[in-house]
Amino acid sequence: MLRVILFALALITAPLTASADIAGAVNEARLHGCHGPGATYRLRENAKLDGAARLLSRGVPLARASTEAGYRYVTSASVQITNVPDDRDIVRIVERQFCSQVSDGSLRDIGTYRRGPNVWVLVAAPFVPPAPGDEPQISRRVLELTNEARAHARRCGPVLFQAAAPLTLAPVLERAAMEHSEDMARHNYMDHTGRDGSTPSERVTRTGYKWRTVGENLASGTLTPEETVNGWIGSPHHCENLMDPRFSQMAIAYAVNTSSDGGIYWTQLFGVPR
Repeated sequence: MLRVILFALALITAPLTASADIAGAVNEARLHGCHGPGATYRLRENAKLDGAARLLSRGVPLARASTEAGYRYVTSASVQITNVPDDRDIVRIVERQFCSQVSDGSLRDIGTYRRGPNVWVLVAAPFVPPAPGDEPQISRRVLELTNEARAHARRCGPVLFQAAAPLTLAPVLERAAMEHSEDMARHNYMDHTGRDGSTPSERVTRTGYKWRTVGENLASGTLTPEETVNGWIGSPHHCENLMDPRFSQMAIAYAVNTSSDGGIYWTQLFGVPR
């Protein structure tokens, strides 16, 4: 099973100076870049991240602070700057101390909090799942990426697979995939065995799909078709399913629950109809 690891980077700097506009200073450093071109857009000030930065100042761990503030992130970085007098230039200090973190192109939002001479800064890439109504285009994209992978010989762990014929979408299989994704999202788990004890083949059978062979790939936390399929290609067991020349049909479904550990849960089913 594939999981995405969420990470946070916490840095403690030496005593520094800073201007009053912390977010503006961080953005200036971000746009300047680190020994080369910087990011092409500014971080957006986010009230929820401000709240998370305030909780950081009280010693609350980053993951818990973000959860309590109502902000879910994919990646994040935080920094505490100590002994910061007012009205001094923080830009070159940010560039020197944690420019590589704030220049990360995946970051979108920033939150800050100042208490006395100390400042807490939190930058993050928000968790943005696919929008409602995107299911048809995402299914087509996953199919396209899967068939692109099957079009070339590759190793899945120690096993060499030759190029395989392209798959087609099977709407009946999609019903079974959606059932399992929704169950995982609702009940906060990821497993090929459903909470009712069902196996992938049993869930497929319930839809009326007549099959010879069935396979299933799962993922959680990934937000795009590209990230999801690349994760499967990089995992030997999932890769074997994806490259199996016996399969002729597939379906993909995902379900979102931002209160769960994974946030989003994907099910890819493969089948050979009778």
